[in-house]
Amino acid sequence: MYETLGLEMSPRAAALWLGLALGLAFGALAQLTQFCLRRAVVGPVEERASARGVWAMALAVSILGTQAAVALGWVSFDAHRFHVSALPVAGITVGGLLFGVGAVLARGCISRLTVLGGAGNLRALTALLVFAVFAHATLQGALAPLRSGLSAMTVDLGAQVGLGALPGGATVWAALLAAAALVVAWRSGAGAWLLAGAALLGTLAPLGWVGTGFVLHDEFDPIALESLSFTKPWADSLFWGVAASLIEPGFGVGLIGGVLAGALVAAIAARRFAWEAFSSPVQMGRTLSGSALMGVGGVLAGGCTVGAGLAGVPTLSVAAILALVSIVAGMWGAGVVEARVGGQPRTDHGAVPAE
Repeated sequence: MYETLGLEMSPRAAALWLGLALGLAFGALAQLTQFCLRRAVVGPVEERASARGVWAMALAVSILGTQAAVALGWVSFDAHRFHVSALPVAGITVGGLLFGVGAVLARGCISRLTVLGGAGNLRALTALLVFAVFAHATLQGALAPLRSGLSAMTVDLGAQVGLGALPGGATVWAALLAAAALVVAWRSGAGAWLLAGAALLGTLAPLGWVGTGFVLHDEFDPIALESLSFTKPWADSLFWGVAASLIEPGFGVGLIGGVLAGALVAAIAARRFAWEAFSSPVQMGRTLSGSALMGVGGVLAGGCTVGAGLAGVPTLSVAAILALVSIVAGMWGAGVVEARVGGQPRTDHGAVPAE
């Protein structure tokens, strides 16, 4: 379809602008709704139900939108990495657990830290830099052998790479997952405006799939099929930041820049912008160790709570579902351990108060 748009730029350059636009919307909506899976799993007890409602509403809309795009023939995930028959069970499970534990230590998954960074949280910005370094090291650096070793431990799924291959087909399973998510959202007690914002946020994932896989599709200059995610985009942004003359920025770089800018604008508009720094060496150690675990875990799992969760699960991929379940298990386990050893109480924005 791209050739019919008449744009005087390459599909990759257009993908940069698409990523920027989606990032701006995500950053603003995530800031206003406090979108964060960690809060839904191990956040303050009085906030968990509302946080679950926000996340579930966004997931329901993402599922319906993504599968509608598939049904219309706009997008196909047959060749996508989420739908490979050789499922790297060890890598996804270990990576998901590491990411979940890291999110608890850092007081936020990587998408939430990106939003907090845009709102002036210097702890989050520092954590993001560490995350990007470890993610890049796991993709192409010193930790790549670890990734390769775990990824080699696979289970052959054959044709059963997604829920769409099960009895009932994609339509039935998408409807069941979306209905379950809507029930969670309805029973969460979250306000109507909050759920409306979450629904808008949920549309961004299918827009990303359609944008890169249909609107910007060019047989002579193909780009990757991708949507909202934070692991590889942060690694790409780091590499582009230090070697911009060697590579051309794409969708991921635009997405990260857009999320930071969108969160900044929303925070200023809502009068939530505030500079925040580490209050103690203990807090700094927890945050940086957590972000390092998320950097390694996000690559091994094939995505974060957004990449594998909000954007990945709607593809009905077994790999994405396993990654999300592993991440939630890691968060829950870390939360249980933290509670038993007298972990620090949480504030309403996902940070740790002064120790």
